[in-house]
Amino acid sequence: MGFELYDYQTTLKSRVSLSGIGVHSGSPVSIDFSPADPDTGIVFHRSSGNDEPVEIRALASEVGGTDLCTILGNPAGMHVATVEHLLAALASLGIDNVIIDIDGNEVPVLDGSAGPFVEAFDQAGIVQQPIKRRYIRILKPVRIESGASWAEFRPHTGTRFEVEIDFESKAIGRQFYAAEVTPELFRKDIARARTFGFMKDVERLWAAGYALGSSLENSVVIGDDDRVINMEGLRYPNEFVRHKMLDAMGDLSLAGARFIGCFRSFRGGHKLNAQALRRLLSDRTAFEIVETGRRERGRSAEMIAVSAPVYAPWMI
Repeated sequence: MGFELYDYQTTLKSRVSLSGIGVHSGSPVSIDFSPADPDTGIVFHRSSGNDEPVEIRALASEVGGTDLCTILGNPAGMHVATVEHLLAALASLGIDNVIIDIDGNEVPVLDGSAGPFVEAFDQAGIVQQPIKRRYIRILKPVRIESGASWAEFRPHTGTRFEVEIDFESKAIGRQFYAAEVTPELFRKDIARARTFGFMKDVERLWAAGYALGSSLENSVVIGDDDRVINMEGLRYPNEFVRHKMLDAMGDLSLAGARFIGCFRSFRGGHKLNAQALRRLLSDRTAFEIVETGRRERGRSAEMIAVSAPVYAPWMI
C-alpha cells in the first residue's frame, strides 16, 4: 500500500487502561490513556505519591537516557523508561494527541511487542479532530556514524524505514527489512515483533539493574547454544530486525511530528536513533514543516510549507 497523508489530527475516542510489569525494573505498573485536545501531543503524567503528577512530553528534548531502552525525563529523578514500543504504536496508528497517566517509572512490557498497545487503542477507538496535522519533510540527507554503525535520513515521498542488523549470533545473523509505513502494515507485519536478548548476558544485566522483569513471556531469548529457547519459536522469520524497526519508529516519533522521508540504519539502536534525530532537528536547512493543502478530484493532496507555531516541538 502506498503512502497516505492524513489531513487532520486524531485522538482516542475513549479512555483505556493497561497494566503489567517493567521489563527492566520488574515492578508492577498501571497506565491509562485518555483523549486530549488538538496540539497537545503525547504527554505522560507521572504520578508521584501525594504530589501533583509530573508532566513529561514525548519529545526528543526530553530524552534522558538510551541504555537498552529510551528514557524520558531525568533517570535519577522523575522519568518514564521503555517508551519505544508504546510510542511506535501511537505513531504508526496515526494518534497525535493523548494524555498518558502512569504510576511507575517504566511502561509495562506486556508481551514485549507493540501488539497489546495496538489492541488497546483499537478498543478505545480513534477520532479525527478539526486541526490540521503537520509533518516534517526531509529536504536533504542527514547522516551520523558511530564505528561500524550508521543512521541517516534521506528525502522521500512517503514515510519509509530501511533497517539492517548484523549479529555474530547464528540465530540472528544479518537481517534487512524495509517498508513504507501505514497503520495496516504496522498491525500486520511489525507490531507483534518482540524484544530479544541473550541468556549469556542475563547475570551481567541483573547486576546492572536491568532485565529484572524479563522472561520468556515477554522476550525472545537466545540460549547458550545460540538457539531461540522460546517454545513457540518466532512470530516472524525475521522477527529480530522487525523489532529493531519497531524501536526506531518509536524513537523517531519523538520529533513531535511524523516525517516525510526515508530513515535508514545499519547496526542501530536507541542511542543512534536519538543521535540521528537530534542531528536532523538541529539543522533547519534539512527539513521543513508542511501540512496538506487543498485536494482536487482525482488528485492526491499537495503538501504546503507552513510557518512554525508558537509551540514547535521540533525546535530543540
